[in-house]
Amino acid sequence: MKKELYIVDGIRTPFCKMGTSLAEMTAVDLGVASVKDLLARVGIEGDIIDEVIFGCVSQPADAANIARVIAVRAGLPTEIPAVTVHRNCASGIEAITQAYEKMSAGQGEVFLVGGSESMSRIPFLYKNKTVGKFAKVFRSRSLGQRISSMLNFRPADFAPRIGLKLGLSDPLCGLNMGQTAELVARDFDISRDEQDEYSMYSHLKAVDAKERLAEEILPVYPGKGYVDCDNGPREGQSMKALGKLKTVFQRRDGTVTAGNASQVTDGSVAMLLASGEACEKYGLNPIGKVLCYGYAGCDPSRMGLGPVFAINKTIQKFGMKLKSASVVELNEAFAAQVMAVRRALMSKSFCRKFLNKNEALGEIEAERINVNGGAIALGHPVGASGARLVLTALKELKRRKEKIGLASLCVGGGQGAAIWLEAV
Repeated sequence: MKKELYIVDGIRTPFCKMGTSLAEMTAVDLGVASVKDLLARVGIEGDIIDEVIFGCVSQPADAANIARVIAVRAGLPTEIPAVTVHRNCASGIEAITQAYEKMSAGQGEVFLVGGSESMSRIPFLYKNKTVGKFAKVFRSRSLGQRISSMLNFRPADFAPRIGLKLGLSDPLCGLNMGQTAELVARDFDISRDEQDEYSMYSHLKAVDAKERLAEEILPVYPGKGYVDCDNGPREGQSMKALGKLKTVFQRRDGTVTAGNASQVTDGSVAMLLASGEACEKYGLNPIGKVLCYGYAGCDPSRMGLGPVFAINKTIQKFGMKLKSASVVELNEAFAAQVMAVRRALMSKSFCRKFLNKNEALGEIEAERINVNGGAIALGHPVGASGARLVLTALKELKRRKEKIGLASLCVGGGQGAAIWLEAV
């Protein structure tokens, strides 16, 4: 790409399972914590920032345009604009790429980006019929009318529609995300044991990487005490323990369980991005830069294959080579999905049929992919995960003294995102 956008630095909160250590913090609280810490670490004044761009999927009703609420509550000047972006699981990467597009269009040189998600706070909803009954109560002008309206309620009216369940269901194909994972497992002949083995190693790698991951984590104070590490990775995770779990989405002959799927998680990531000119002007020392990126669509019922299409787009448009990436962060929505992506990339028949290529795109070896564990162990706060992948990849590149990294995600609704990075 013609212009260069640098990642100056980044930080994230711990990622914690829904309903646990961070449940008392809202998505705003999490975002404010990450932004404040990042600005303190980089040592800049907030008034040099041109815009704040944050990803968020659940979009809390009490914090419309959450990016703006986070920015102001974190102490940034009110003159700085802010916008919330939403590309499902790739929202954190969308925040980064929108910053690049704004910079390229002359709309800024310094951006604060990231993502924040409190999946613990995704609400339960009432049915429309129940809402109508509540409205009738609120419109009542007398005690008699109010009592009469309240007598219309039935026990069934109070059965909630679970917001999280609705959000994880695809209106385009009529399947939930787990069912799409079952499809790709079947398409690529991926067994339950293979998925459980992959998941076991995700946990073991994350446990082993605890000290390395601490470099990107800030301690937060959710009320009582503090939290300074992810609580998803399980020490001593084993095939025996994973094998005891029941399948969730296809009871009789399914393969996807809670153990080989990403954890539902709370967390936030903040990153400071700047052009080369801004880095020089303000004395900023970046850790990496964006080389290129691409988004692509695919069959919503096979949404897990989205990274294949997005990676192919970057290869076609920018001449990237899969073997060039020393570190690959591929979001672990499901073990079956990651394994299917790897197999599709290596499959000549798949690439010929779906990508119009005569050769396979290539292989991502185990030693290059998710070397510090992935979302199966660390968790997947959907609005923040894309930014986390970028941050983790750059930190690992620096540790290894390597140059090129790739981060990619599948996206509900049938999309994929891929972004190539260079450590500097």
